[in-house]
Amino acid sequence: MSIKDDVNYVKRELSGDEKVLESAFKLESLYKKYKFHLWGAIVVLILFFGGQTVMSALHEAKLEKANEAFLTLQNNSDDADALKVLQENNPALLELYTYAQAVKKEDIKTLESLSASTNSVIADASGYTVGVLNKQPVDSKLYKEMSLFEEAYLAILAGDVKKAQNKLELIDDRSSLAVIREFLQHSTIKAN
Repeated sequence: MSIKDDVNYVKRELSGDEKVLESAFKLESLYKKYKFHLWGAIVVLILFFGGQTVMSALHEAKLEKANEAFLTLQNNSDDADALKVLQENNPALLELYTYAQAVKKEDIKTLESLSASTNSVIADASGYTVGVLNKQPVDSKLYKEMSLFEEAYLAILAGDVKKAQNKLELIDDRSSLAVIREFLQHSTIKAN
């Protein structure tokens, strides 16, 4: 190797080092210019994810309290403290519990109040149960086929066989009520 090659090698090395140094100075000047923005973004991210963790933990604690209160009510339905805890921590679960108790006790007044619930499942099930207890047909999304079946049965009892057959026709062949529907259809045809 000649001296010229050595000098070129040293220049290339120094040039590479200069570029690294230059990049470091640019990075430092960018950091100085935007350090408040950078640290602000980091703080916001930490607060956001920390807040999410805290909110999740609080939500889990509320659900745990509600579940404990629900289990207490399963064993002792007269426990006013458990009812209050359930009301405060999970009103939807309280509505479900109230619905179950009203069905068990055949409490039409409570079921009628639950039929106005914002929870569509509770409202529909409550309205349907009120109809069953009052022996009146009720439209129901959840119990559509059962409702049709009951309407047909009430029509048979009233002697309106044609109406009963029309209601039975509306029950789907794939329904679990299809076998009973067939039986009732044959029974009403033979009765005519």
